Amino acid sequence: MSEETVTGSKTAERIEAARAQGRAAFVGYLPAGYPDRETSIAAAVALADNGADVIEIGIPYSDPVMDGPVIQQATTEVLGRGFGIDEVFEIVDAVTRASDAAVLVMTYWNIIDRMGAEEFARRLAEAGGAGAITPDLIPDEAAEWIAATDRYGLDRVFLTAPTSSAERVARIVESCRGFVYGVSLMGVTGARDSVSDAAERVVSAAHEAGAPRVCVGLGVSTREHVEQIGRYADGVIVGTALVAALRDGGPEAVGRLAGELSGRTP
Repeated sequence: MSEETVTGSKTAERIEAARAQGRAAFVGYLPAGYPDRETSIAAAVALADNGADVIEIGIPYSDPVMDGPVIQQATTEVLGRGFGIDEVFEIVDAVTRASDAAVLVMTYWNIIDRMGAEEFARRLAEAGGAGAITPDLIPDEAAEWIAATDRYGLDRVFLTAPTSSAERVARIVESCRGFVYGVSLMGVTGARDSVSDAAERVVSAAHEAGAPRVCVGLGVSTREHVEQIGRYADGVIVGTALVAALRDGGPEAVGRLAGELSGRTP
């Protein structure tokens, strides 16, 4: 199924609604269950209430190859208290019921594979989830996941990077549903002082390959970054800065930062 197909995609609908308002969509990431189940739900709802169009709920994993130190520390704490996968679906369900945001999970493939793509997709759909971002899964190896997401009407988001060849970008664009995740730099997540100049090239390459929606992540931490990226991308993804706000000030701090990043508050 091509990225062009958006019927029933809540993620695409939310991004397109932002576009209709003349702005890039604001996508916010938070780890599932951090620092505990109820607080993580409250923080995600605060995100939605303060301008997030799309929310990524990250599933804690013991070998987070893409995550920087702030997110690693948070997910390590969650795993240390005995976090289980069932909690993810409970959190997605609660956030979906309490907000209008499209709620995606972000997960390494091993977690889906262990449960089974069919079962994972079914449970995610039943919880009201919009789909999943799978940073370590490439379309060439995703036939099972593509079939399961098609069956349950879920979005699937693959990543494209500054090093991706034109052929690779085309394959990613063809395989995505909802949006294409443009990685702005090589390395792990984490707030940066400036946005990589590679970000615009990544977005341009995906658009040229036919992607109607490209959202940029990695390194975004300020309203200035959001405005800069929003001039050429369809959505801006913020993670580490929000996780740090949750760590330091709870859901209220997440809401305040989300308001600043989205432009809802000065």
